[in-house]
Amino acid sequence: MKTIDDRKWITIPLSLILTPFLYFYAFYPLLNIFSSYHHQKYFDSELWHKEPSFRYEMYDNIQETDTFIGKSKATMKDLLGTREWLTWDDAKDDFDENRWNYGIGILPGAFNSKSEAIEVVFKDDKVIKVNTLQVTLKTNDKK
Repeated sequence: MKTIDDRKWITIPLSLILTPFLYFYAFYPLLNIFSSYHHQKYFDSELWHKEPSFRYEMYDNIQETDTFIGKSKATMKDLLGTREWLTWDDAKDDFDENRWNYGIGILPGAFNSKSEAIEVVFKDDKVIKVNTLQVTLKTNDKK
């Protein structure tokens, strides 16, 4: 007489249920810890230029440490490069030379209709504030 092993009816469904949990809650977090991708938390000018995808992660450190406060426009140009665009000022109906913007890697997509950027605000040629904003780029259609 042949006996049927009932353990396979328990182990197969159990492994199908546990595998995703082990991957997403154990293996994947460990992979992120050991990889350098998610750990560029401090501002690095060279990395800012070479890897724009790290900008979002560097932003928290920039804000917490006031890295740019008090720096001149020339220094900011050296650190971040030429501004990517200027903030639109509805009061002047023109772009504002004292509000530079740089994209931080979050582009419009399926769940997000605006691009995320940092805005560097100058007064008397010195940085007074750095903040994030979500922008829809406008063009200057003056004739």
